[in-house]
Amino acid sequence: MNAADPASAREWLARLVAFDTTSRNSNLALIEAVEVWLEALGVRSTRIPAAQGGKANLLFSIGPEVEGGVVLSGHTDVVPVDGQDWRSDPWTLTERDGRLHGRGTADMKGFLAAGLSRVPAMLAAGLKRPIHFALSHDEEVGLLGAPSLIEALLANVPRPGLVIVGEPTGMRIVERHKGIMGLRTTVLGHEAHSSQTQLGVSANMVAARLMAKIVEIADRLAAAPATAKANGFEPAHTTVTIGTVHGGTAPNILARECSFIWDIRSASPTEAHAVYDEVEILARQLDAGIRARFPDCGIATEILSDVPPLTGAGNAPAIELVSRLTEAPEREVASYVAEAGLFERAGLPTVICGPGWIAQAHQPDEYIALDQLAAGEAFMDRLVEASCR
Repeated sequence: MNAADPASAREWLARLVAFDTTSRNSNLALIEAVEVWLEALGVRSTRIPAAQGGKANLLFSIGPEVEGGVVLSGHTDVVPVDGQDWRSDPWTLTERDGRLHGRGTADMKGFLAAGLSRVPAMLAAGLKRPIHFALSHDEEVGLLGAPSLIEALLANVPRPGLVIVGEPTGMRIVERHKGIMGLRTTVLGHEAHSSQTQLGVSANMVAARLMAKIVEIADRLAAAPATAKANGFEPAHTTVTIGTVHGGTAPNILARECSFIWDIRSASPTEAHAVYDEVEILARQLDAGIRARFPDCGIATEILSDVPPLTGAGNAPAIELVSRLTEAPEREVASYVAEAGLFERAGLPTVICGPGWIAQAHQPDEYIALDQLAAGEAFMDRLVEASCR
């Protein structure tokens, strides 16, 4: 990849899709390819390595070093294709019936492709306000890369005026999204023959009690009166789900260990933490009973992620600009979680707006329609014009 390469969004999308950046893999090949291309254009970039290594965020800016710029934020990782029935190679951009298929086309390499394709135009335009690119890692597994990326952004560039997170919205404005608390609960029991329950503690049986409590809370929240749920989200209420469960070694052995990952998605951080606290009260009671018999056993819950919702408070500058650039004044909300809430928490006016639709994300034969990619390109062109005034 070099500065002389063709720069259409479609060509960029083909390049980006070709990198298998499934979250369990490294994204460094993609990051390095963009770095090399930027260097050929004379653009400096900053790599922010992940703490655990093997991955990185990338930050670079086009235009003058002044405050008030626009941040284009997008994640580089994608979800797995394992077990999905694809009609074409997920890592080769393939056109069928006006759609470009490939993993990440909608979520969210289409947005990145539209932005990168306009970098040469941004360099030539004489921008009066900068455009910053913030490419993150590990969004799909807990939004792990964004915090260090935001820290680097605030430390290394003049304070931006607003952030546009390019999740697929059909180029409509999403002004609010739910937050998420992701958790892993691990129960350590004491092994014994399953016929001799008095000699041990089954971690599976204890975990089942905790999971039953989580189900009880989820059902109660879903049954809340409609007047308490009039917030625009679908579903409107706080949701609590159990994602994975692992426990036991054999049918005739009391399980030594059982762990399960669960999450709380809410527009209210207070309500999310109240759910956590309610489950934790039962966990402490059960933990005390286990430790009274077997001091080396017990229950521990680890908070894997605690991402705030996007509330919309203070985001008028972002909404006003994006409304002009998209000519779509309608505002929507999203039940999914994005990095936008983290940018808002850092004090930056933030909205979500990008090409493609979330309904196509994570699916077999994921795609972005050609007209949506074109809309993303047109948006970038209008952003360049607006940044010159």
